[in-house]
Amino acid sequence: MATIIGLTGGIASGKSTVSNILKDNGFYIVDADIAARVVVEPGEKAYKEIVTAFGEDILHEDKTINRKKLGSIIFHDDDKRQVLNEIVHPAVRERMNIWKQEAITAGKQTIIYDIPLLFESNLTHLVERTIVVYVDEDVQKKRLMQRNNLSEPEADARIKSQMPLKQKVKMADVVINNNGTIENTKNQINALIEKWKLVP
Repeated sequence: MATIIGLTGGIASGKSTVSNILKDNGFYIVDADIAARVVVEPGEKAYKEIVTAFGEDILHEDKTINRKKLGSIIFHDDDKRQVLNEIVHPAVRERMNIWKQEAITAGKQTIIYDIPLLFESNLTHLVERTIVVYVDEDVQKKRLMQRNNLSEPEADARIKSQMPLKQKVKMADVVINNNGTIENTKNQINALIEKWKLVP
């Protein structure tokens, strides 16, 4: 049976970097963010449910969902956000499960679940072990400001909207410290692969 490992971090902590290094090592990545994009494409069940719940006003001319418009509706309304989450979350989990089964069928021994809100959404029951990608808050803020062209207050607000990384560290089985160079991060991942005897 394949081993399922959860990979998480915080915004601009370098989770994608770690995910890509694991991918380069031959590991199969099931990405929650990609699943979330796929399930709301036109024709998908979740897409139809969203349009029914929020109306056609949230669509672009090409019938794809206008994320900005939908975001502005749910951002200020907890009830509507709840409605959206109740449509999207189960669909994302279902899609991830399909991809996991495909990987198992293809003979994969280890599958990495890349889930940004692994702890926040209480999804640890989906995985056997957890990896948290950690950076110090000042590094995180600097990277986020550079990457997304944000002011300091904007970056602060985004970081504060998530569970603090220090808290995630306490809940992790292993922490990858991503404050240093990419080489340093790669070395930590290689050591982890060896320690846990992971086979792609």
